[in-house]
Amino acid sequence: MYRTNSFRWWNIVAFAAVIAVNILSSTLPLGGRTIKQISDQYYIYITPASYAFMIWSLIYVLLAGFLIYQWRRDTGIRDSVRSIGIWFILSCIFNISWLILWHYLYIEWSVGMMLLLVLSVGVIYYKTRSIHYPTTGEKLFVKLPFSIYLGWVCSAFLVNIGIVIHKNGWSIFGLTEIGWSTALLCTGAVLAILISYPYRDYMLPLVFVWAYIAISTEHKDVDQILLSSFVLAAILFIYAIWLFFIRRK
Repeated sequence: MYRTNSFRWWNIVAFAAVIAVNILSSTLPLGGRTIKQISDQYYIYITPASYAFMIWSLIYVLLAGFLIYQWRRDTGIRDSVRSIGIWFILSCIFNISWLILWHYLYIEWSVGMMLLLVLSVGVIYYKTRSIHYPTTGEKLFVKLPFSIYLGWVCSAFLVNIGIVIHKNGWSIFGLTEIGWSTALLCTGAVLAILISYPYRDYMLPLVFVWAYIAISTEHKDVDQILLSSFVLAAILFIYAIWLFFIRRK
């Protein structure tokens, strides 16, 4: 039976590598810089408050739950697990590569790698949405982890784009830094709606709510950023509640 889930070992190895690199990035740290130091170095108007990054711990716990689920004899051979195939391993490779590039200040390259991470997690997300009549286990250990994962890497990707714009001093459509920061926030909100609506996924927009509240908290002295991030967070929160009720109906 296990032979039909040939990636189960490699999934665990790849995830263990992600955790190891994350630990090294904090303890060594990689490149002699912590993530916070790099974030402070490239501080922009959509940099969230530091507490927002705690969501990575939740993501990794949920992914560990997926690994346990795919390891079990009775659930590891389900089509919902097998359909993910090699994409989980690729997402781990891109995650590690992004961390290394980020810590060694290859910022532009890191954004490209983050895009690959978004796309790989997006493929997994799409595959998990095609599960018809999911069991409780599939809801908790297959669908939920990748809803939250995709929501966070999408919002992080937009922040990374903003950092590249800031670092290179680019003027996007003649907008000020506050202007294009607001545009990125709006882009994120639209993206959250476009991704989640076809699947009535109320969890993914809640991740954006978490990110936007953290941004409004961090930039409470900048009226336009405070207002736009708070209003968008409120809209997405109401939207998520609406999705929850129409999904149940």
